[in-house]
Amino acid sequence: MTPEPREPRDHPSPPSADEQPHHDAVVLAGGAARRLGGADKPGLPVAGRALIDRVLDACGGAATTVVVGPRRPTVRPVAWAREEPPGGGPLPALAAGLRQVTADVVLVLAADLPFLSRTAVDALLAALRGAQGGDGVVLTDPDGRDQTLAAAYRTDALRQHLALIAAEHGTLTGLPLRLLTGELALLRLPDPTGQASFDCDTWDDLSTARARIREHGDVLEEWITAAKAELGIELDVDMRMLLDLARDAAHGVDRPAAPLTTFLVGYAAASAGGGEQAVAEAARRAFVLAERWAKETGSGDPDA
Repeated sequence: MTPEPREPRDHPSPPSADEQPHHDAVVLAGGAARRLGGADKPGLPVAGRALIDRVLDACGGAATTVVVGPRRPTVRPVAWAREEPPGGGPLPALAAGLRQVTADVVLVLAADLPFLSRTAVDALLAALRGAQGGDGVVLTDPDGRDQTLAAAYRTDALRQHLALIAAEHGTLTGLPLRLLTGELALLRLPDPTGQASFDCDTWDDLSTARARIREHGDVLEEWITAAKAELGIELDVDMRMLLDLARDAAHGVDRPAAPLTTFLVGYAAASAGGGEQAVAEAARRAFVLAERWAKETGSGDPDA
């Protein structure tokens, strides 16, 4: 849900992302998903990764991440919380998550944002840290609408206003999120990627998200990310280097040499202790071998 329209406010240039003090994150992963026929929305896959795992990857820099909703396997360890009563709506869910955070700034994120990225998260945090006043920064979509569940807030402001709402209404159960966000002094941040604020409420939304990945040419990066998550690999490697190696092996030796060579590079790197440097060194040696092979067979430039 979004708050009533309010005038946007300007904010000064923020500090860079690597200057951010520590922060926490609350991911709201409950809800009935009525427009999805009651499906387990956070667990639905986009490019091989569950929606919730995509969000958890985006907020991976949080000191503590609390997921409010039914427990489920996730790509990384998180703290779990449940609203009281279960299904009581976004305000009880947010209150439950806030009980387990300690940082003065907290990301509040929906679990159905397939394109949320660390770039967008860092931009939210930087904007809030650089603001003079204000209770939070929310992403706005390309049409200017607020995505209040893709936002960074000052933790104390959320707690104080939740307490006021509970005192006024006698409960938080069933109350809309706009009762909270409408009371906050919010800054607006245009979505820096153009997609981070896109959420999946319907099957059509899910189909659109899956199609966008194919249309925007991100298939290879998405596949590598999904494969690393599935295999439990936390390693950033130079994909271009490995692709070049595969090309040289296919051209200079034989086409089946490409996948087998990259497999052997990975195995050699693991045997050497793993890590980016081990991969780079194994790839370098394989490059040299491929060049020697090509020269011997006439596939390469003999004067190179």
